[in-house]
Amino acid sequence: MARQLSIFAENKPGRIEKITRLLSQEGINIRAITISSANGFGVIKILASEPQKAFELLRNHNFPVYLQEVIAVVMNDEPGGLHRVARALAENQINIEDAYGFVIKSGEKAVLVIQVENQPQAHNILERNGFQLLTDEEIYQL
Repeated sequence: MARQLSIFAENKPGRIEKITRLLSQEGINIRAITISSANGFGVIKILASEPQKAFELLRNHNFPVYLQEVIAVVMNDEPGGLHRVARALAENQINIEDAYGFVIKSGEKAVLVIQVENQPQAHNILERNGFQLLTDEEIYQL
């Protein structure tokens, strides 16, 4: 499974700059990022080329950061691609708690990054349904 950094930060100018500067200075590449905020605070989720190194770096600079396992599902970049993933999980009573995606090659392949309560069960269901799941190494080398 892939691993994602979740960083909790006050929603104010300069926070993203500091995080990206630290990662950049250490040669860590951001492969995907999503930011959400509410009531002045936000959660920044990052897929980084070296997740463990990024985690330690941010933690050492006093960022409240967590390293979490996620499932990275390759899907067709076409109408219904996401639906096929959602249907396979829903038919097996697996709820997608958090998700974001990105395109690898327009009109061909995309990646959906998901968090679910029961990662091993979801992993097995998706594999049984013929989906390609990316390993740590594969997702960070895209």
